[in-house]
Amino acid sequence: MTFVVGDNCINCKHTDCVEVCPVDCFYEGPNFLVIHPDECIDCALCEPECPVDAIFSEDELPEGQDVYLDLNAELAAIWPNITEKKDALPEAEKWDGVPDKLKHLQR
Repeated sequence: MTFVVGDNCINCKHTDCVEVCPVDCFYEGPNFLVIHPDECIDCALCEPECPVDAIFSEDELPEGQDVYLDLNAELAAIWPNITEKKDALPEAEKWDGVPDKLKHLQR
């Protein structure tokens, strides 16, 4: 089992989750974070740290966000690892809760 970063992280990219991850399984893109499914130890420490509720257990992904399971795996293989907290994106507050943000994902 793994945890998955979902839709609401796009254009927010808070990194509170990164700071608590004991195995450094987060990877960073321009406007999104992902979790490497083979590195995640299912500790659940990251989920409550996300201020925009964008992290889910793979078996609790919201309806319509199944695509993020494969997307996390795909992008974690090519994006750089992130191990320290950074500032969220400048317009994160504006983007929090905006639905269907996948079209805004920058690779």
